[in-house]
This record gives sequence, C-alpha cells and structure tokens, in this order.
Amino acid sequence: MKAVILAGGSGTRLWPLSRTHKPKQFQKLISNNTMLQDTISRLDFLKPSDIYISTNSVYLSTVKEQIKGRVPEKNIIVEPDLKDTAPCIGLAAAYLAVKHPTEVMAIIYADHYIQNKKEFIHKLKIAEKLAKQENTLNIIEVKAEFPNVNLGYVKIGKMLKTVDGAEVFAFERFTEKPDLETAKTFLQSYKYLWNTGLYVWRIDTILKHFKKHQPNTYNQLMKIQKYIGTEKEKEALLSYYPECDRISIDYGIMEKVDTKEVRIIPAELGWSDVGTWESIHAELAKKDEDNVVKGAHVSVDSKGSLIYGTGKKLIATIGIEDLIVVETEDALLICKKNQSQDVKKLVEKLKKSPQFKKLL
Repeated sequence: MKAVILAGGSGTRLWPLSRTHKPKQFQKLISNNTMLQDTISRLDFLKPSDIYISTNSVYLSTVKEQIKGRVPEKNIIVEPDLKDTAPCIGLAAAYLAVKHPTEVMAIIYADHYIQNKKEFIHKLKIAEKLAKQENTLNIIEVKAEFPNVNLGYVKIGKMLKTVDGAEVFAFERFTEKPDLETAKTFLQSYKYLWNTGLYVWRIDTILKHFKKHQPNTYNQLMKIQKYIGTEKEKEALLSYYPECDRISIDYGIMEKVDTKEVRIIPAELGWSDVGTWESIHAELAKKDEDNVVKGAHVSVDSKGSLIYGTGKKLIATIGIEDLIVVETEDALLICKKNQSQDVKKLVEKLKKSPQFKKLL
C-alpha cells in the first residue's frame, strides 16, 4: 500500500492560529507534534518510502522541514496550482502509476485527528484487501455523533460481507453539508455516516475513473505523466496542471461512479476533521465543563472553555463559560464556543479589509 497524505488545505475556521502561510496541518493543535507529523506517525506500519505528501508550492519549505527524518523528500508531490481534491488526487495517482501502476493507494488527510490508531490500521488493511480482490473504490467512514452541518454524509445500503471481522456495506449516495434539520434526521438513522474522505483504491482503477468521468483532467495528467522523472517535469506541471478542472473528488468522481463499485467500511476511529475550535475542545476535554488550556492561563470560576495562548502572555479569566479564547502575537479571538464555525465569516471580513488583510 502507498499512502498519500493531502497537506495543502487552508483551515480558515481555525484563525488566528491557522494562517495562509501556516495552516492547521502544520500547527501543534492536539499534541506536541504538528498534525502532519502525527498523521505520518499513524502510518508507521508502512515503510517511509511508501508514504507520499501532496501539497502546493506555498507550503513546500514547511513540509520539507516537518517531514525531515520521517518521509523522503523525493516523495513530495507539488501542485503548481490549487484545483481542489480531484486534480490533486489524480496528480498523485499519475505520479505513483509510473512505478506502481497496480498498487493500492490510500488517501489520508493531514489535518484530521484520529484517536484509535489500531482500528485505523485494521480498517486500512481491510480496504486494501477489497481493492486488490474486488477492484472496488473503498471508503472508511465513521458514525455521526451529532448533527454536524459542516461535514458530508454517506448513506449506506445493505451489509455485503464481513472481512477479517469487519462489516462491509454497499454504498447508496453522498449528501454534502446538509442543513441542520436534515442532519438531525440523518443522526436518527443508522444508515448515515460522516464522510471522512479516507479512500482506498488501486491506482489504475482510480485513473480509469478519471478517464471516464473527468476526461479533460485525465488528459492533462497523462501529458504530465510523460515527463515525470525527466528534466521537463516541472515545465509540464506548470503547463498542463492549471488546465485541469477545479472540482472535488466527491463531486468529480465518487458521485458519478456506479454505486456497485463502491464499498463502505464503518470504523470507530475517534475521528474529527478538527474543523472548528469547538471540535478541538470536544476532542481534548474529558468533560464538557472542563477547560482546555495551552499556554499561560489563570482562572477563577471559568469552565467549558478553550484557552489557547503563545505562552508569552498570561491569559486570565474570571467567570467565563463555554468561550473560545485564542491569542497569537498579532491577534486575539474571543467567541462563544457554539459559534466557532463562524470564524470563517470573520476571515471573509478580514479579506475585504485593507487594514487587517495582512493578518490572514
């Protein structure tokens, strides 16, 4: 198995810590390692040479610094332009297909949190087995824990079989970021799971689907592939990759394939996309009323809050409850915990401000 870690996202909902030049996958949000480094550690059942990092040119130097001693630099795949996840994954497949055309590849996100490493590895290996034996597109999904309107959902069909003790289900359809009432309905049904984006398939199989469902992007990728490993590789990337269609892997491929070719593998991963400050509090707090603190903090009668500081300045709180307080050298965020998803709206306002745009 080859694992491709996607490390090119922007993570705007975790401002002011996550910035354009250093988004959440390069930050120490959960542990003493960055999220990218934790993701690599989670894949330690693979040889370092079997782990690849997909990123863009803006983050290349940061990626090199953070993977040093963990993954070979030659395994970094650099997008010259931001084209969403379909071209990004297609480009990785095109690179891997040069030497490993029939190998299985797994798509892993650098900015996701997974508590249950043993389960993660177990389900990856089951998905690998399915990809090899049935040539299917396999997704490792998790049970929805609350009506999250920021995630996609997948509806599962009947159970098809068990593989190494794990149930494997048919796939029916995706629903992308439903409204609250729909998400509540999904939560009451055992048929809907959160879509993690953990895909496992054979390299030649996914490229076949690109050829069928994203023909323009496929043609550009094949033009690039001709020059991989040659002195004209960079020139080909700059010429052809920007011509790929900007679209997600879900919309571009997964929603167009025959559902009979897809398998769903439910897993208890302790998974979070770490999409908001509230989700970080939920993952790190033992109880809802506990404070989660990073940096220097003194409290009187404060509870249920997340306090993140640089450690250079004392954050003192009195009587606060269910708040997010994030302090960096040049910005301070204070918001209600249950409104932390609106940080994205705040970032949009900053983009329009000549005075504050530099803080993004």
